[in-house]
Amino acid sequence: MSDPSCSACSGTWPGSDHFIADLGLSMAYLHDDQFFPGWTVVVFKRHATELFHLAPTERIQMMEEVSRFAKMLAETFDARKMNYGLLGNQMPHIHWHLIPRLSNDPAPLEPVWCVPHDPVTLSEEAIQSTIARMKKPW
Repeated sequence: MSDPSCSACSGTWPGSDHFIADLGLSMAYLHDDQFFPGWTVVVFKRHATELFHLAPTERIQMMEEVSRFAKMLAETFDARKMNYGLLGNQMPHIHWHLIPRLSNDPAPLEPVWCVPHDPVTLSEEAIQSTIARMKKPW
């Protein structure tokens, strides 16, 4: 099931050049803004807007996928803490933000959404290098 008006369902977001891995029920992509290095989004493959729209087995599997990927991110980026975000106000399609918080974090006590910054957009070469770094332990 998909929603043609949903940019996640139509394949216009996230960009295919940011694809990291197929996790099963979801796919992992490098977030466009890398101000927080390693920021990743894990996007549910089919259209759903709420966790309660998923079958219990899907919720369990998705949480396992998110947890496994977060563990890899924490190890790859030497995170002192992982942040998880499932909001959906701007993109009404289940997707998790996984954000490694590093030792040099500019605002370690603030949510990433509240940290004023200019977005860090990586070059295509840096995107592919970062993705390759993430795929190595995966």
